[in-house]
Parts: sequence; C-alpha cells; structure tokens
Amino acid sequence: MSKTKLDVIQPGDDRDLYSGLIRLHVLHHAAQEPIFGLGMVEELARHGYRISPGTLYPLLHALEKKGYLLSSQQRQGKSMRKVYRATPLGKKALRAAKSKVRELFHELIEAKS
Repeated sequence: MSKTKLDVIQPGDDRDLYSGLIRLHVLHHAAQEPIFGLGMVEELARHGYRISPGTLYPLLHALEKKGYLLSSQQRQGKSMRKVYRATPLGKKALRAAKSKVRELFHELIEAKS
C-alpha cells in the first residue's frame, strides 16, 4: 500500500517538523538545476527523508501554484517528463529562508543543552 503522508525516518510523531525543510530542500535543488519528481524522491531519501511520489507531487504543485517553481515538459527518450525550475520569486524566497535557517542553525548548535 502506498503511503500518502510524509514519512521521515525519525522516531516519534514529529514528521510535521520536517515538511518545511523538505520544501526548502526541493527549492534549493530547483534553483541549482531542473528537477523532476522521482529524482527528488531519491535525493530526499539520500538525506534521510522517505517521501512517496503521492506526497511529493502535491508539494511540487503547491510550490508552483505559489509562484516558487515553474514546470515544463521535457522529452526523456520516447516519453515526456515534467521538470521544475525555481522562479525569480522562488530564488528570492530561498535567499530569505537561508538567512533564517542560518540563524536557527546557530541557535541550535551553539545553544548550551
């Protein structure tokens, strides 16, 4: 049975904490080069996130609807593949998010526990 919820490889029920990180990860890669769904599923898996295509594709569509991504059809052999690229708005949002992530990273890493 296919999973439709975000399934992050972490104990407990803290999957919702990672959804924003996944969106940023997708946006980062789309700003670097064109991306496609299955490739992003594999890339996210390399970073410890298990996400099904049934979860990723709505995420890609939502980012496109917000104006962060733009999709186009690209021929892949005999078939067509939908690829996504970051828009100028997406790149601007990514720059702003990087600043916030950097600040949070320093607080989390440098904090005395």
